[in-house]
Amino acid sequence: METNKLSDVKIRAAKPQDKLYSISDGEGMFLEISPKGGKWWRFKYRFNGKQKRLSLGTYPSTSLKAARDKRQQARELLASGVDPGDQRKAEKMATETALRNTFAGVAEEWAQNKVSSEKWTPTTERKRRIWLNNGLLPFLGSRPISEITTAELWNVLQHTQKTSGYTANRLRGMASEIFNFAMATGRAENNPALPLQGQIAVKKEKHRLAILEPEEVGKMLRAIDACQAAATTKAAARLAPLVFVRPGELRHAEWSEIDLKKALWSIPAEKMKMREPHVVPLSRQAVAILQEIQPFTGHCRYVFEGTKPGEPISDNTLNKLLKTLGYKGRMTQHGWRAIARTLLDEVLDVRVDWIEHQLAHSVRDANGRAYNRTSHLEGRIGMMQLWADYLDDLKIKGGRGVE
Repeated sequence: METNKLSDVKIRAAKPQDKLYSISDGEGMFLEISPKGGKWWRFKYRFNGKQKRLSLGTYPSTSLKAARDKRQQARELLASGVDPGDQRKAEKMATETALRNTFAGVAEEWAQNKVSSEKWTPTTERKRRIWLNNGLLPFLGSRPISEITTAELWNVLQHTQKTSGYTANRLRGMASEIFNFAMATGRAENNPALPLQGQIAVKKEKHRLAILEPEEVGKMLRAIDACQAAATTKAAARLAPLVFVRPGELRHAEWSEIDLKKALWSIPAEKMKMREPHVVPLSRQAVAILQEIQPFTGHCRYVFEGTKPGEPISDNTLNKLLKTLGYKGRMTQHGWRAIARTLLDEVLDVRVDWIEHQLAHSVRDANGRAYNRTSHLEGRIGMMQLWADYLDDLKIKGGRGVE
């Protein structure tokens, strides 16, 4: 049988035609040319009485010589009684299985499981993937997860511990979850992250920065009222002290969640840290701020839409405003929660369980059951109005508060 009939000159000279056609190199191999000019190497063979075809690549990515080498390999498999097509499928499956069993493959499945089970919000997923992509995958991604040792993981975590023991410890916890997932899915027999628990030095974290002196709180509120900022930024900064939700919950507030007539903001469970729906009573002052901003963003999804259409203000916007007002190193946006927790209890003498419930902390009844989202709602409505009036009083009286 004539073979090696083609040359690079002949191949380059082969022009597209109206229909798909082919030119043979012999021994079952030919070049298929499409009307658009694409050129594919094919190998035609018979196995167990059936006519079959095998792709050998495209030209010129796969050269004439490389295609002939693949043809020879296929013919050798046929001579030994092996179907080249089945062999390729088996190799592809083995490769895919190997990739699934790498640390990166298991980590991706673990992350997708977190998202699909709604254990992660979009914000949480973004943060966790940043940690994963920066702290673990560059070192462990291609390694078979069953072969990773405790010593190997320790060396990886040392890279991060040099700059942040806190982050290194979080990475260890993340790795531990991934190894547990690998064990549950039959791809690992042990968790090498467990012996490292408590072994990573973590500096004592500072408490969230917050100004707790009533007089200073009054000054800060006046500074926010007088600041020059974008309408959405200023509205968010003014609303934050009145609702004292977590910064991410405030930024992602949507008009569909807010009932101005009932003066209630209902936050769905997927946006909450504790994965429980949360109701925020809105004081008269809070409703007024929302009514002021409504003409600007009422047609948008987010109450506090940022410069990018369809997206809320960034997670650094309000902290940046506090720094601009001179509160760098003294106060962060999260600090409003500490302020409310402290002053509602120590100055206004509000029931602690109402405060904790409004902070969306885990609050349980005498039988150990978690309160539902509407627990003590009437009392909390009154508390939120009392709190808003108190903040107004701090602004007006320069911090002397209620008398």
